[in-house]
Amino acid sequence: MTAIKHALQRDIFTPNDERLLSIVNVCKAGKKKKNCFLCATVTTERPVQVRVVKVKKSDKGDFYKRQMAWELRDLAEVDAKDASKENPEFDLHFEKVYRWVASSTAEKNSFISCIWKLNQRYLRKKVEFVNVSSQLLEESVPSGESQSVAGGDEDALDDYQELNAREEQDIEGMMEVCEYAISNAEAFAEKLSKELQVLDGANIHSIMASEKQVNILMQLLDEALSEVDTIEGKMSSYEEMLQSVKEQMDQISQSNRLIQISNNNNGKLLDEIQFLVNYMDLSKGHIRALQEGDLSSSKGIEACINASEALLQCMNVPLRPGHEKLMSVKQQQHLFTELRDTFSRRLTNHLNNVFVHQGHDQSSVLSQHMAELTLPKHSPLHRDLLHYAKLMEWLKNTQREKYEGLSRTYVDYMTRLYEREIKDFFEVAKIKMAGTAKEGKGNKFGLHGSSGKLTGSTSSLNKLAVQSSSSRRSQSSSLLDMGNMSASDLDVADRTKFDKIFEQVLSELEPLCLAEQDFISKFFKLQQHPTLAQGEVEESDGGVPSRQPPPGEYRHVISSTEKDMVRLMMNKVFQSIETELNSLITLGDKIDTFHSLYMLVKMSHHVWTAENVDPASYLSTTLGNVLVTVKRNFDKCISGQIRQMEEVKISKKSKVGILPFVTGFEEFAELAETIFRNAERRGDLDKAYVKLIRAVFMNVEKVANESQKTPRDVVMMENFHHIFSTLSHLKISCLETERREAKHKYTDHLQSYVINSLGQPLEKLNHFFEGVEARVAQGVREDEVSYQLAFNKQELRKVIKEYPGKEVKKGLDNLYKKVDKHLCEEESLLQVVWHSMQDEFIRQYKHFEGLIGRCYPGSGITMEFTIGDMLEYFSSIAQSH
Repeated sequence: MTAIKHALQRDIFTPNDERLLSIVNVCKAGKKKKNCFLCATVTTERPVQVRVVKVKKSDKGDFYKRQMAWELRDLAEVDAKDASKENPEFDLHFEKVYRWVASSTAEKNSFISCIWKLNQRYLRKKVEFVNVSSQLLEESVPSGESQSVAGGDEDALDDYQELNAREEQDIEGMMEVCEYAISNAEAFAEKLSKELQVLDGANIHSIMASEKQVNILMQLLDEALSEVDTIEGKMSSYEEMLQSVKEQMDQISQSNRLIQISNNNNGKLLDEIQFLVNYMDLSKGHIRALQEGDLSSSKGIEACINASEALLQCMNVPLRPGHEKLMSVKQQQHLFTELRDTFSRRLTNHLNNVFVHQGHDQSSVLSQHMAELTLPKHSPLHRDLLHYAKLMEWLKNTQREKYEGLSRTYVDYMTRLYEREIKDFFEVAKIKMAGTAKEGKGNKFGLHGSSGKLTGSTSSLNKLAVQSSSSRRSQSSSLLDMGNMSASDLDVADRTKFDKIFEQVLSELEPLCLAEQDFISKFFKLQQHPTLAQGEVEESDGGVPSRQPPPGEYRHVISSTEKDMVRLMMNKVFQSIETELNSLITLGDKIDTFHSLYMLVKMSHHVWTAENVDPASYLSTTLGNVLVTVKRNFDKCISGQIRQMEEVKISKKSKVGILPFVTGFEEFAELAETIFRNAERRGDLDKAYVKLIRAVFMNVEKVANESQKTPRDVVMMENFHHIFSTLSHLKISCLETERREAKHKYTDHLQSYVINSLGQPLEKLNHFFEGVEARVAQGVREDEVSYQLAFNKQELRKVIKEYPGKEVKKGLDNLYKKVDKHLCEEESLLQVVWHSMQDEFIRQYKHFEGLIGRCYPGSGITMEFTIGDMLEYFSSIAQSH
């Protein structure tokens, strides 16, 4: 162990200026045994640092390496496990507990003893020792000269002083003179002792010789002390003299300080007086303007505005503590309050009179607008009142109650004025609409059922839809016209005129509402576009209110934001607009349900325009509510057409032809495409198209199944041909699928009708060849069929002779008359059907000739007529009719 200790000191601790005091060979408890050394070390430099170092042998060689070090001051506890029995285990409590097993109990005890000594010496007993034998600790206590190696080393470390260079030279010189110093130490020590005695004697003789000089020095010290006493006396007299001067200077300093305080106080008082004079003094001109200023002239209004702003500034001056106790301040505040009350009373009375006179003046203007469909303009009133906008803002900031009372007064008077104007305006609009309906009448409107509504006839659309075909116009009828009105009741011009009237109504209302809302926000200083906080309120409101408050509610609702206040005022002022619009829409719908198409387009456009200007404005909200009603009427119009399709009845004695609701759909689509061109709500029309066309398809099949006079295929063929032509002409993108379906149905039923009507014109010949085909199907070769008894050449010639060309032509002529009787003239499908029959007949003829050529080769048997004869038959029959 001594060799290991020496090696560790040399290789690890000496390079780090440390001394190794104790060492113990340990391994960690409970794990695979890997030996290492715990070393107790101190630094050679001061201040001394004590450490516990873990040293481990390197895996790659025989040298040792420093693995971990702990400061002894971080050691909290040493646990020896058992104080009475020998146990090599012990624990060191640093930041965590390290459990060790020593190679021997003696090494463990020696290491713990060293730690205890270092703790006593450097840490002042900070470390706690548990389960350590008291005997071990007592043995570690140093007594006299018997100290442990570690303790002796520590004391030697403290007592040892290194020789300096001069001392080393002196010792070396002495040892050179005394060559025997090393070989005979006693003789060297004796010689040194003798020389020391000689030096001591010389020192004593020197001291005795200097006694006289010491006496002289003492005498000089006595004289110096007497001089010091003299100087102290003079210093005392000087201090007494300066004391009186100090008292005088203190009095002067106190006087100067009081003067400075007085000057500061006077300056502050002057600042306060100037502050009050500058900010709480109202000029006589302003006082006169507030008391007697002319509120009817522009100059007087300007003077009142300046005076009111000056008064507000004086009243809002932030007074400093104590100002309110000054009598002058109280007087000024009282004067300001009286001026505020006086001027607010004058302003309120003057504006009330302006509102009242304006209401009476506008009443006389109403008669001028009765003849025209226009609303009176209020821009002059707004222009005049806006001169008072700054005064209204002053009133809002100073007298909130009077401001609100004045706003209620304005709303009350303007509500009555607008109510009269709007009522008269809509009466003129209704009269013009009613006049439009009467001008277009050929006879009186009939009531539809018991609903009390005038039926919305669309029969006049025939003029728009079939102007290029006079024959179609005479027979087509409207979908909603069933037994109620004739085709001449209304025409396109009437609807166009209605559209212009409705557009005029909306065009007059829109600037009126926008101008009034802009005026209210400017005059009453209500922000239309709120700040961030108000924007949050607006966002939470959802933009458009779900309901409008009743008129009486305005006085009892204190709006949370200025935006809401504008909305409430607008709702009160224009409370009759929505009602009148709904009434006008109802009248238009009674006159003609197709008016809902015009109204839907116009209303949608105006709503879109209003929302772009201000989505939360009164105009946008009101038109949006009315748009819901218009959309509902449009849906009712579509539902009514579908219902009347389902209720249609056909005559059992006459042919069906083109069904009324098919032509009605054509007219509706042409009208709608004209109205909805570039419209914002095209999606609503597309949905209606799909509903209508599906209803048309379904009811065409229903009527075809019920038809007794006209074959089902004819009804389907003609009507789906008409639908296909209509959709192809209008090119409605959302009905492209239905267009292809209509074409498919038309083609299928045309082919079915041709086959069924043509039947088997060569009936016996057809039966004969059916038998031939049956034999071939049974396995008989085609060239052997002629050897069958029932299908020999004689039987074939016999059957062919029964169908000469004359008989065939006669049969075709009868067939043409039959087809002509089935088909209607509007669709002009007779030649199409006749040509299809010609193609089918030729196909049968070629089929028969082909069978003759294959089954009766070389027989020379042919039909009594040729294809050229057949073409001549079909052509001559068509020309003759």
